Amino acid sequence: MESLSFFVGVIGNIISVLVFLAPIGTFWRIVKHRSTQDFESLPYVCTLLNSSLWTYYGIIKPGEILVATVNGFGVVVEAAYVTLFLIYAPAKMRAKTVALVSLLDVGFLAAAILVTRLALQGDTRIDALGFICSGLNIVMYGSPLAAMKTVVTTKSVEFMPFFLSFFLFLNGGIWTIYAVLVRDYFLAVPNGTGLVLGTAQLVLYAIYRNSKPSNKFSIEDGSQEEHLIASSS
Repeated sequence: MESLSFFVGVIGNIISVLVFLAPIGTFWRIVKHRSTQDFESLPYVCTLLNSSLWTYYGIIKPGEILVATVNGFGVVVEAAYVTLFLIYAPAKMRAKTVALVSLLDVGFLAAAILVTRLALQGDTRIDALGFICSGLNIVMYGSPLAAMKTVVTTKSVEFMPFFLSFFLFLNGGIWTIYAVLVRDYFLAVPNGTGLVLGTAQLVLYAIYRNSKPSNKFSIEDGSQEEHLIASSS
């Protein structure tokens, strides 16, 4: 069983790496135009926090090294994304991003680590951190839900790219299987949610893929880009 769970975890790592690298096109555009345009930094700031917490969780929980490695990679990638935002964002957006990073990626992360390290011990520490990680993951699923609402409203999949939905489905599925194999319910709940949402998005894609888009609605390019990050652990 251990060899099977390790094999599934390795596959999950590979898929999650692809998920973390999905926004590269967006950031190439930002660098090319030397401007963040109308893109928001919040998804990347939240994903940096999410990856950091899951890395810590993977380190302190025995047998979860695969969770730590892939999210450690995510920390590096998301930190690079946030840095590019700070370089190329207008003054107002840069100030907002600095405030978000200070509050979430420094303040909240430090508080979570200090409280769990100093006030809690053993399984209680792991469970508390697991609840925090799972809760944050579920909150971050607001992005794919918003994308699905837009598809139904506009009757167009223009703003819900197929491959992003497909990777949400794959990522949620493989990590749910891994979580069941290692009996980690803190991994199972958010990734099971990702699997359900990914399946729902693929169904919507099948229904509306040939529909003509409505001209009454517009959504920021790349708005769904960081949704899958929520299920990258």
